[in-house]
Formats: sequence, structure tokens, C-alpha cells
Amino acid sequence: MKRLLFVQRRRRRLWPAGLALLAALGLGSAWWATASDREHSPAAAARPAHHTAEGFRNRDGSTIDKSQWEVWRWQLSRQDPPRTQPPLPVVAPDLRAPEPNITWIGHSTVLARLGGLAVLTDPQFSERASPVSWAGPKRVGALPLTPAQLPHIDVVLVSHNHYDHLDEASVRVLAAQPGGAPLFIVPLRLKAWFDDLGLAGLRVVELDWWQSHAERGIEFMLTPAKHWSSRTPFDRQQTLWGGFAVLAPDFRLIYTGDTGYSRDFTDIRQHFAARDAGWSGFDLALIPVGCYEPREFMRGQHVNPADAAQIHLDLGARRSVGVHWGTFEGLCDEPLDQAPRDLAAARRQLGLGDEAFTVLKHGETLRLQGAR
Repeated sequence: MKRLLFVQRRRRRLWPAGLALLAALGLGSAWWATASDREHSPAAAARPAHHTAEGFRNRDGSTIDKSQWEVWRWQLSRQDPPRTQPPLPVVAPDLRAPEPNITWIGHSTVLARLGGLAVLTDPQFSERASPVSWAGPKRVGALPLTPAQLPHIDVVLVSHNHYDHLDEASVRVLAAQPGGAPLFIVPLRLKAWFDDLGLAGLRVVELDWWQSHAERGIEFMLTPAKHWSSRTPFDRQQTLWGGFAVLAPDFRLIYTGDTGYSRDFTDIRQHFAARDAGWSGFDLALIPVGCYEPREFMRGQHVNPADAAQIHLDLGARRSVGVHWGTFEGLCDEPLDQAPRDLAAARRQLGLGDEAFTVLKHGETLRLQGAR
């Protein structure tokens, strides 16, 4: 009976790994949900609009309130996406490339070298993006760059606390790197998670949206995004989420973090233009392009390639690179290699050149030009 249930139902089978993971989380903190509105509380007038008595919400007032049954229903009815065979190409990183440059390690993990610093976004080096080692979305293909092969990391940027973006094993190995642990910059209320790891002397800086921290002449600002947070059934929206603007003297980079489409990105552009009369845009934007199907289920918190291309325009970025795709099987419903094809169609639709918004091979290093 189990074989019939889990193996022979090819079009609408129960995904055992997904169900096991949902059970491990108590059903309450699946990665995916949609947004719904909550009323403003009169008692909240004195605090920032995105702060609530329960935690945090998006700037448009939305929060993630998908029911457990809706998560189950998606898991029970989802179709097997066609598998990418063989796995997507992996190339050797060029760690000697002159700055500024970026190397895509996979999913949302990017090594950026600029302003004399090595910066890592959302470190995830584990085999699974999951709270358990025996279930959940699994990495396809080999890591192009292991933690032991990294240069000394100076700063780690964590956009939010979902398991495909914040991985305990990866944090621990980075904290133990030769030469001392990096600085971790995180959204509000996420420092407590790092404190609970018991890593002595670990530097963790918390930021709210629009707040900045300067490190060796580079400004790191937490920027708003439309998303949510949770690692257990009991901590939904208790920590903030967002993206990061990284402003070095000779290069301006933004990593948007996971997000649904919103006006946040035109507001980010206007924010920097208002504070800097000479603002000419970001030199590079790292924007998610994957994990967008089924669309109605993902729309509130994950952009598709068409949305991502519009974000590129909203930000006024000189160039963009797509992340959050092609790495973990079982995370969403589209095939692992679908995002680049949909991104190419979106570029054509918006009249963007091929180099304006690209994707990289796993491990590929992109040499970049400095600020205009």
C-alpha cells in the first residue's frame, strides 16, 4: 500500500520528504504561505508601522496567515516537476579575480568581494534546506565551493530565518573559520537565535529597516522586502526579514532577500536618491528568480522572473543577477532549470538586453565594474 501511495502516483503523489518535514515542524511553519491583511491596532501608534504586538508585518500591512490545511492541501496535490538531468553545470570559482566580483555558490548564497571585504549572503552549505537531516528539499549537484575553500569571510548578511537562508551547520563552520569569526548582520530579533548557539565572542549586529552599520568603510543597510519569518510552529513573524544595500566607496550592491513584488523597490530607489544628490543607482542587484510555482500559492512572498525583471527596473540597477533557483529539489513546483527561460522571456517583454539581468552557473565568478 505504501509503495502504491508514494511511488506509483506520479502526477499527484504525496511527497514523503515534504510531509515528513511538515510533521517535523508541526505543520505550522512551512516555508510557503500567502499574505492577508490585519487591522492596525490603536495601541501600536507609537511604534513603527511594520512593528506589531505579535511581531512584524510587511510595509503594505500584510502578514502571512496561511492555514495549516492550505499548506497540507498544496503538499498533497502538488505535481512532480520534471527533473533536470544531468544536474545544472558547476564551474570552478575564480577566487583570484580582481575586485569587485561575485561568485554564486548556490540558491541565495553569494560571495561578494568589494571594498576590501569578503561578504557572504545567506550561507547555506548543507545537503538539505531543512530542520532535519533526513527530509526536506535536497541539494542537487555538488557544492562548487565548500566552507573550507572560502577566503576569510569578513561579513555575513542574513536576510531572514527560513531554513534555506539560515542554516545552523553553516553558521557554526563560519564561526570557526581560521582567523576569527565574521561579523553577522541580521534583521531585528534574530540575534537571540545566534546567542542560543553558544558561540563565544560571535559578533552579531541587528538592524531594523533603513538602519545601517558601517564596517571598515562600507555601509550595510537593511532594506524592506515583502516576506515573513518562522523556524518553528511558535515563532511566526517574531523576527524581521529584509534585504541589504551594501555601499562601498567604489561599488553599490543590493541583495533584495526573498520577497513578493511590492512598491518597496521603488521606495528603496527614492530613499537613496533623496539622501544622496549624486545617486546614480545600484551597480548590481541580486534578485530572486526561482521558487515561484504554484503561482497562486507563492505570489505573496516569492517573485517570479517577470516580477524580478520589474524589480530590476524599479531599483534602477545597472545590472542584476538572479539567485534563489536551481539548487534545492523539492522546494517549489517549477523545474530547477525553468527560471532562466522565464527570465529570458521577461527580458524580451520589457525590452531589456541579455546582459542587463543574467543568471550564473553554480560556482561562476562575475567580474564587475565599479560605480558610475
